[in-house]
Formats: sequence, C-alpha cells, structure tokens
Amino acid sequence: MKSTSAVAVVKQPSDNELLERILSGDMRAMEILMRLHNRTLFRTAHAILRDEAEAEEAVQDAYVKAYRNFGTFRGESKLSTWLVRIAANEALMRRRRAQARVEPAEQEPASEAPGPEEDAERAEVRRLLEAGINALPDGYRAVFVLRGLEELSVEETALALGIPDATVRSRYFRARGLLRVWMAGGIDSKLQDAFAFAGARCDRLVRAVLGILGASLAAATIAACSEKPPRPDSEAEHAMKSEDVAQTAMRERTMRQGESGRMSY
Repeated sequence: MKSTSAVAVVKQPSDNELLERILSGDMRAMEILMRLHNRTLFRTAHAILRDEAEAEEAVQDAYVKAYRNFGTFRGESKLSTWLVRIAANEALMRRRRAQARVEPAEQEPASEAPGPEEDAERAEVRRLLEAGINALPDGYRAVFVLRGLEELSVEETALALGIPDATVRSRYFRARGLLRVWMAGGIDSKLQDAFAFAGARCDRLVRAVLGILGASLAAATIAACSEKPPRPDSEAEHAMKSEDVAQTAMRERTMRQGESGRMSY
C-alpha cells in the first residue's frame, strides 16, 4: 500500500485581505504588504528622484502616510495603484523642494557593485540600463518604469501618475525608442534586473516603517491610558473591603465588652 503525503499550499493573501487585517491592528499584515510592494514603490520614487537614498525615504514616508489613511481607501482602484500614487506624490514633493534649493553639481548615478553571486557581465548590463533609464526625460522616465519594469497597464499607470492614457502610450513608446538607441537593442530581457530592491535594503525599509508606526501607536496608547477614569472596584475587592469593615467593628465591640467587664469588678 502506497503512502501519500499531502503538501500544504500556502496561499498568498490578497491586498484587500491584508488591508482588512491591517485595519484590525495586525502589523504582521503591514509587513507583508510592504514586502510585496517595496520594489514597485522604490522604482517609482527612483524614477522621479534619481537618487537611491531619497527614493528610500520617499517610500518610507509613503507607507506611513498610507497607513494613516487606509481607512479612507474606497477601493475605486487597486490598492497597489493607490500606493504607487502616494509614493509618486511623495517623490514629486521631494523633487520640488530640492529644485527650490540651490541645485548641486550633477553626479553620476550610483550603482551597486556586483555581489559574489552575480555575473560581472550581467551587472554591467544592469548598470548601463539603469544609467539609460536615469537619462530619460522626467516625464518619460516614470512612465517607462511603471509600464516596462513593473508591467502596470496603461490605465493603472495613468491613474498612478495622474496623466491621460494617451500620454502614457506616447511617452512609453518614445522612452523605449530612446533606450533602444542607448542599449543598441534587446532591452526586454534586461528590464527585470534594473533597480533591484531586495535583501538588506528591503529589510531596512520595513524595519524603519514599522518602527515609526510602532512609536506612533505606543504614544497614542499612552495618551489614551492617561485619559481613562479610575477603574471601578471589582466585586471581589468590594467584598474584601466589606469584610475588613466588619472585622474592625467586631474588634471594637470586643474591646468595649472587655473594658465594661473590668469595670464591674
């Protein structure tokens, strides 16, 4: 007789399921949601800012803002599109603030050195592709990242960036043409390696956001506790107090009876 072993298949919760759990106070669900969308939000912010540190901070701020506004999400678009829109707005605000200041000298885009598991040639192709994407005009770059790298639909990209569908199509077509010239053709197989966001960077961002949210929740709890009225006595405490009063009265009666007895002699 053959023995069969059942293999449990763990189903990945949907964004809406995670949202329900987050609204009920499940911070583990918030961590899962961030890990699912970190790369998309980072690529979006980086496409606008062209700076890795600034992009990480923009994504961090976007998650904090999203968490504080999850209750207002009406489901008119996908939750992922809503998150991308928040990240794009955070990145755009940072870029406007940077442009208001004196702009520093132009720097070469930073790139990660290949790790021991990476092939040197592939790392070089990725570096060239990232440099080419960074060289795209501002309006084209964000469209290309969302359509080409994250594979959002035209409608989702338009909603996330707040531009018409036709503009998304034209900018994406033009961006691909510019990149083909830059890479001398064959960019499709190289797109998924660009602007990777995993491992230590992903963990660092998740910890930072959870730390901010945890501190906010702790402060809110302390404030709520300080406003609570005194706790009423429980039935057990009330019974113990009544028993103490009865014992005290009995001792007083005994003492009076003793005193009266001594006086009778």
